[in-house]
Amino acid sequence: MEDYLMQLDVLILGAGAAGLLAARDLAQAGRRVLVLEARSRVGGRIYTLPAEAGFSAPTEAGAEFLHGDVPLTRQLLDSYGIGWQATAGTTYAVTQGQAEEAAAFLDEMPLLLERLHQLPQDMPLADFLTQYFPGSEYAHLRRQATSFAEGYDAADARRVSSFALREEWSGTGAEDSPRPVGGYIGLVEGLVREVQAAGGQLELTTQAASIEWQPGRVQVTSHDDRLFEAARLLITVPLGIWQAEAAQPGYVAIHPELPEHRAAARALGYGPVIKVLLEFQQPIWQPLPGAGFVFSDAPVPTWWSQQPGTQPLLTGWLAGPAAEQRRLTSAADLLTEAVESLAYLLDTTPEYLQQQLRAHQVVNWAADPLALGAYAYPTLEAIENRAILATPVAGTLFVAGEGVYSGPYTGTVEAALATGKAAAQQILQIE
Repeated sequence: MEDYLMQLDVLILGAGAAGLLAARDLAQAGRRVLVLEARSRVGGRIYTLPAEAGFSAPTEAGAEFLHGDVPLTRQLLDSYGIGWQATAGTTYAVTQGQAEEAAAFLDEMPLLLERLHQLPQDMPLADFLTQYFPGSEYAHLRRQATSFAEGYDAADARRVSSFALREEWSGTGAEDSPRPVGGYIGLVEGLVREVQAAGGQLELTTQAASIEWQPGRVQVTSHDDRLFEAARLLITVPLGIWQAEAAQPGYVAIHPELPEHRAAARALGYGPVIKVLLEFQQPIWQPLPGAGFVFSDAPVPTWWSQQPGTQPLLTGWLAGPAAEQRRLTSAADLLTEAVESLAYLLDTTPEYLQQQLRAHQVVNWAADPLALGAYAYPTLEAIENRAILATPVAGTLFVAGEGVYSGPYTGTVEAALATGKAAAQQILQIE
């Protein structure tokens, strides 16, 4: 067994946005910090494929947009000299093979919000729609609202909070979704530079198997039997890892166990996402002139281009229960389904699209053993359960990550950054 028993103040599990920002702040405050990352790369669910992966430009396999104001994200991008570019293009809806321009994500949002604001107590969205919009006359509204919650929030309509969606949809940032120039990797690399410049260290390809702790002392054992020790531990693993059962690959054992934290995590919503990245020899979406986003009734229902960028890339998006149903579907079968869906939208043949295809990647975050999903969504009593999961234990164990975030940017890089910053402050304040 190779031990890593140098004097450390803080160990951090996870080199995603939360872990890296916390590591930077702690290292800059003079703390001896080591970040353990299970992957062979930093970023976690930020995953920018480099151009040499076969695509003609950096391509986002994970987080892609800046949803809303996201002040901390924009501040970091600005400090690293990284700009952002607003999305552009026409939004289309394709139903039963007929395409038309769509003015909004949800046609009947005003009526939906009016009824949501009349709701006296919280309930799952599916129950709200059944009770407040019954009958065939509202079938279209029910389908649209469910599809939006499942597609945008990666949520299960049977679990997602109506109150939380009411707040999100009342002030949604979905219409304002620019992209960082060059992808989110620039933000990740900037944080890594700052961590290392302040004396912090990173250890990649180091997956935690177990945590042994007592007040003021933590030992983490990796899957390759290395031992890491520090006075405090910040856990920034995805919510899916907290929710995992002991037999699942990503599970981390904790001794003594934290049953309240585990129970709170399992009460929270965590949605799966599958992204299908298809780059063509040239733009092939002439049947949908200037397409920015396309929403449809195809098996892979949501697509977007890189407008106003020129990369001839279309991204297919499957989220929520539809992605969960395909958790174990092979990448080859997902690619086939995506190409067939796109052929339907563009009124062409899968064979033609395959001939035009230059590069492709299927990214199934639901099946990723180190993520087990994509991002959190608000269930009933989410605020209380997030607070429980984020509660420090004996001044020794701390938790961060987008899964414990409560605020207007749920499920985003901003959420992860904000919780990483808050956890670093918690650690600094108790010393």
